[in-house]
Amino acid sequence: MTNPSMPLFIIIGIIVIYILNSIKVLREYERGVIFRLGRVLPQPKGPGIILVFSPIDRIVKISLRLITMDVPPQDVITKDNVTVKVNAVLYFRVIDPLKCVIDVQDYLYATSQLAQTTLRSVLGQVPLDDLLSERDKLNARLQEIIEQHTDPWGIKVQLVEMKQVDLPENMIRAIAKQAEAERERRAKVIHADGEFQAAGKLTQAADIISQNPQALQLRFLGTLTEIAAEKNSTIIFPLPLELLKAFTYNKSQENK
Repeated sequence: MTNPSMPLFIIIGIIVIYILNSIKVLREYERGVIFRLGRVLPQPKGPGIILVFSPIDRIVKISLRLITMDVPPQDVITKDNVTVKVNAVLYFRVIDPLKCVIDVQDYLYATSQLAQTTLRSVLGQVPLDDLLSERDKLNARLQEIIEQHTDPWGIKVQLVEMKQVDLPENMIRAIAKQAEAERERRAKVIHADGEFQAAGKLTQAADIISQNPQALQLRFLGTLTEIAAEKNSTIIFPLPLELLKAFTYNKSQENK
């Protein structure tokens, strides 16, 4: 005879297995967007233990962690018609799981394509000098534009950074020549400024010596000391100016 309680045990076992299979565990950084009979539930589930009753329910897991996306090198023609290759890195996170699932088909692919087109568009509006020297401003502008378009998708852009700018060989040589010419110009300006300051000091020294002739004799003796320190065979004897004045005075008396 068939035991009438056997079908009941089978039914209970199936129910228990179904409930166990319906239990899902979401990590702290995960949220689950639940579609019940094709309609999304108002609030995402998680973290922790949730129930997903398939096939009635379908879950889409979304990570809330910061995502680092590498933007591939893009060929950019700057405002002054210079072709360069620029790559960047994009940091963003999902702040609204419902929007990033419902409003966009693939938010990772969409964000990547948006970053590439924005990079080409923004950098094509600036000259090469600004591209090399104004990176902080350009990064902030890129972040603002990308965030403006990704905000309806429930995505928050944290940071955009240009990593590398590859220049053509001829442009690298031209920039090197420009830098060398700029260094030479600065050196000449500094040298001329030093000569101007030295001339002013010499003028002040001449004014002081003219007021006291004995100071010139002391300067002669200092010069002699400097020459002797170099172990030269040539010796210079300074001639006192007072002696010359005496000869000049005597000669003027004889003429009279």
